[in-house]
Amino acid sequence: MSRFWSPVVGELSPYVPGEQPKLQDLVKLNTNEHPLGPSPKALQAMQAACNDSLKLYPDPGSERLRRAVAAHHQVQPDQVFVGNGSDEILAHTFQALLKHDGPLLFPDITYSFYPVYCGLYQIAYQPVPLKDDFSIDVQDYLPSAGRQAGGIIFPNPNAPTGRALPLSDIERIVAANPDIVVVIDEAYVDFGAESAASLISRYENLLVIQTLSKSRSLAGLRVGYAVGSRVLIEALERVKNSFNSYPIDRLAEAGAVASIEDTDYFEHACQFVIATRTALVSQLQALGFEVLPSAANFVFARHPGHDGAALAAALRERSIIVRHFKQARIDQFLRITVGTESQCARLIETLKAILA
Repeated sequence: MSRFWSPVVGELSPYVPGEQPKLQDLVKLNTNEHPLGPSPKALQAMQAACNDSLKLYPDPGSERLRRAVAAHHQVQPDQVFVGNGSDEILAHTFQALLKHDGPLLFPDITYSFYPVYCGLYQIAYQPVPLKDDFSIDVQDYLPSAGRQAGGIIFPNPNAPTGRALPLSDIERIVAANPDIVVVIDEAYVDFGAESAASLISRYENLLVIQTLSKSRSLAGLRVGYAVGSRVLIEALERVKNSFNSYPIDRLAEAGAVASIEDTDYFEHACQFVIATRTALVSQLQALGFEVLPSAANFVFARHPGHDGAALAAALRERSIIVRHFKQARIDQFLRITVGTESQCARLIETLKAILA
């Protein structure tokens, strides 16, 4: 430990992002990037924004973007918070809304940034085991379970499993915990789940977080947002304005607004992923893989006759990158991003050769 570090730094176990390798002829299926590009209207809007106005600071409130998000979810603009990707918004959320006396609850197999944020902001937490089929047990998040929680957070669909809860189950959790904040992290919701944003008007304790990195194909832009009651949004604004009062730049806001308003392209892009995922699941099952039900732009699969780490290594030797986790209970699974049709075809043909 460096003698110059603050004490908390030495105790951190930082999040490890998906690898961004520079290999020749690479099929990159490890970081859940969209196989299609962004909306052409978003690209045009960003090109148009490349002008002399870049000498000026952006709007600190990102009002155009907030109005676009509000219209999309049928909420008020003051019920919207925007930031540099959903990870930044999650960080503000942990600091502003989830640090309380009781432990924060989230699944034991989930987005691995959650315990990192807890370490950074010194938040007590309690992982809640998923069921044997890797689904979330709603009963575990109800007060009758005997836990005195300080907050609840989980992705829907969950990551890396891809399994989703129906909206009725999410509402049960939110309604049963009126005195704590329930955060639904919806990074992958547009690929087959139902957004909880429709519940915002009825539950003051619900915060829904989304990103433009996945279904909007704008991972390189770093834009995310949250929708919730005014009291929750104000807490995020207070933290943001004590940290960075200009989070969204002019180019990002222009591209994000255009992307959100281009509903035709958005729906086409989501349906492409869903159709490709369906075909990929069938092909993997034909090879003997067990594939969890997925409502995301990736699948979570294991083969009963082959070690997960060995399969990932064999694919890598053939310039195909998938995500393998060494975590207990899921160390035999591969998380495979839904790529283009040609990428998925190459994956399947390569797996056939490896399994043979």
